[in-house]
Amino acid sequence: MSRILLVGGGARCGKSGFALQLARACPGPRTFLATAEVRDEEMRERAAQHRLERGSDFETLEEPLDLRGALARLEERVVVVDCITLWLSNLLLQQASAADVLAAVDAVCGLLVRRAPPCVLVTNEVGMGIVPETPLGRAFRDLAGAAHQRLARAADEVYFGAVGMMLRLKPAPVAAVEGAR
Repeated sequence: MSRILLVGGGARCGKSGFALQLARACPGPRTFLATAEVRDEEMRERAAQHRLERGSDFETLEEPLDLRGALARLEERVVVVDCITLWLSNLLLQQASAADVLAAVDAVCGLLVRRAPPCVLVTNEVGMGIVPETPLGRAFRDLAGAAHQRLARAADEVYFGAVGMMLRLKPAPVAAVEGAR
């Protein structure tokens, strides 16, 4: 199996379930690396529901900022990172510059290409809608696009969820993935 798998798409397109499916196909211990920060009761309920849906197949680790450090500590485990765009927004909200955020993305890519167990990265495609109204929104959209380009170059496999289907974009040829949720 490939070592770096990037799964992107719009909200609620099935990308997280598909990422878990990919990871479950890999032998060895598995960790779900959550980048979300639980800040309110609704988010707490969502996180609890997601843990139930994952079941005992995954240890859960929450790390909103130091993704590279967390991945380094999990070097012997299959990892699902959910999600890259939340990690990027967490960094931006900590006042990190775009250059610093992209350096962090490059550091993650550098680590991932040296890891042996697979890592499945989940991300949201945010660049297909209208131009955001605020400077922070535009900075986030642009940063996500630049990060996705870097991650896709490093990835062995790239998938995109749209209209309820998962498409494999890399390696070519583009194909619908059977059995995807």
